[in-house]
Amino acid sequence: MVEVEEKDEYSSSSYPLLPEDASSSADSHTSLKRTGTVWTAIAHIITGVIGSGVLSLAWSVAQLGWIGGPISMVVFGIITIISSNLLCDCYRYPDPVVGHIRNRSYAEAVRSYLGKKSMWVAGIFLQESYYGYGIAYTITSAISMRAILKSNCYHKEGHDAPCEYGDSLFILLFGAVQVVFSQIPDFHNMEWLSIIAAIMSFGYTFIGLALGFAQVLGNGEIRGDIAGVSTTSVAQKVWLSAQAIGDIAFAFTYNIILLDIEDTLKAPPPENKTMKKASSIAILITSFFFLCCGCFGYAAFGNQAPGNLLTGFGFYEPYWLIDFANACIVLHLVGGYQIYSQPLFAVAERQIAKKYPESRFVNNEYRIKLPLLPGFKVNLLRLCFRTAYVLSTTGLALLFPYFNQVLGVLGALNFWPLAIYFPVEMYLVQNKVRSWTGTWIILQVFRVFCLLCTILAFIGSVQGLISNKLS
Repeated sequence: MVEVEEKDEYSSSSYPLLPEDASSSADSHTSLKRTGTVWTAIAHIITGVIGSGVLSLAWSVAQLGWIGGPISMVVFGIITIISSNLLCDCYRYPDPVVGHIRNRSYAEAVRSYLGKKSMWVAGIFLQESYYGYGIAYTITSAISMRAILKSNCYHKEGHDAPCEYGDSLFILLFGAVQVVFSQIPDFHNMEWLSIIAAIMSFGYTFIGLALGFAQVLGNGEIRGDIAGVSTTSVAQKVWLSAQAIGDIAFAFTYNIILLDIEDTLKAPPPENKTMKKASSIAILITSFFFLCCGCFGYAAFGNQAPGNLLTGFGFYEPYWLIDFANACIVLHLVGGYQIYSQPLFAVAERQIAKKYPESRFVNNEYRIKLPLLPGFKVNLLRLCFRTAYVLSTTGLALLFPYFNQVLGVLGALNFWPLAIYFPVEMYLVQNKVRSWTGTWIILQVFRVFCLLCTILAFIGSVQGLISNKLS
């Protein structure tokens, strides 16, 4: 049975852009209900942060060594807490508590505080970042699905058996699943998916941590060197270390979806206070797991630490536990893909709806009821645009299936502009911080330090990606 419904101009599924003189009274005309709490925000954040990046941290510590690896993770954890706290105050404009304009996305916050030109620059990085996460998560899910077959093969045939499987079929399977889940209308309708994904992320992280700890006990020693993996040249060491920094940056960064998450929170208390609490708790939790997974993985395998802790096959047994961990990764990344895709969908669809307000293709909702299934709504624009989006990320994942190098490039490319530059700039404008004051100098030093890390990580990761493509 199919029923046609007209979209309300301000329905939650269409996500209209607020005009620049909009006030909070605009919410009285919308069906959007904000019911989020600190716990749902933590679930969203953990789903976004504990992703595929955690599995590369043992390899990253191996490149940086016992001193550089843990210090780098602690530093990036602190940087993430600082930058996210700055960004939490940008949800309302001009005042972070009683401001009458809601900035429901990162781009809207940049527009409010820094103007339209800055918004367009930020928008380029944002859309590229959302898109890149989709590619990275597709690659990672395929690797984990392949790993399940490999672990079963090794268990049956022995660890020296030629258990080789391609990624292409699994990339296509993950893409097919995402075509379905991408029809979830918006962020406000996917709390259940984030909660499931967060549980899955804790599951495979705990398993990786436990296996690393057990391997250390089995070895009877802590492996690894102070300086990390030795290389044949200084240049190679620099490139690998830079790539490791990019991987760590990728693992921590989630600022691009912070304001989308904050827009789900109910008030009182003020959204920025709830979000700061949720962000700090979530980053402390994830930092602890990152340190444990990275350090125990390196202690277990030393300089031979695999690029992906659960699929690079440092671990073989118990095979059923490896299978379960990889299944958890796949389930988590189904939700993780949506966490980073929904903001992109919202921006594109609201712009199209704004340009074609009378189009039935854009605005009509079709309610479909199938036997034995709950009713659901289908919008033709959503169906076509999001399916094409998923197909494109799937295609690029087939073209560049290089886990560590892709993570490094994405982390390095997006870290400084989105996690550092724009949050700091908006803070300076919001608080009217004058040049050459103590606060201004501290924030500039903070920005320059992070910029140098980003440049180094980007160059090293691109070099690694090109080398793997040519080899």
